Amino acid sequence: MTEYLSVKNLLIERDDRLLFKDLNFTLSAGEVIQLVGRNGSGKTSLIRTLLGLMPDFEGDLFWKGKPLYQERDDFFNHLLYLGHKPSIKSALTAKENLEWLVAPYETSVSENIENALAEVGLRGYEDVECHSMSAGQNRRVALAQLYLLNLPVWILDEPFTAIDLAGVAQLETRIAEHAAQGGAVILTTHHVLDIDVVKRVNLDDFMPGGKHGR
Repeated sequence: MTEYLSVKNLLIERDDRLLFKDLNFTLSAGEVIQLVGRNGSGKTSLIRTLLGLMPDFEGDLFWKGKPLYQERDDFFNHLLYLGHKPSIKSALTAKENLEWLVAPYETSVSENIENALAEVGLRGYEDVECHSMSAGQNRRVALAQLYLLNLPVWILDEPFTAIDLAGVAQLETRIAEHAAQGGAVILTTHHVLDIDVVKRVNLDDFMPGGKHGR
């Protein structure tokens, strides 16, 4: 089983406040890790650290067994990241947004965009400008990337925000399919996931006074 990410004895502070310490986990092919914890426990800070956006931390991060800082290019070439905000440009249509979002991956997916939008319930919205869509529909445009890009590791920050029950069920199915096909997922959500392979990492346990943070 391919081990993608490994976090060893990680400590993160923000604004001189200790968020958590002694955090350890690995993400391997076929796994889904759900980061949980109270507001302010450091879920998004952890994701930003993995992405290299918060360079001040203690501990070690590894990608395929090698120090992550040495393997950033390979890491990003295998990663699909969807942030808490959907990164949709309101003046562009749904199709134009997806063409823009997947352009850095140098893959020809134009012929698949309509199918991807249909998968997320947006058939017929291909040429609709996103400022005319609801927040949930904009989220679905971003989520259509999950049907377009063949990347093994997904990092999803609150992907269920603003989508309805049908959309939640569909996204759970897509995440489970990705894991079953050998992919790996880290996500943050307060939603109780109906996915058998989920491992939960509770950051509250690693806060000062927590189960592992004493």
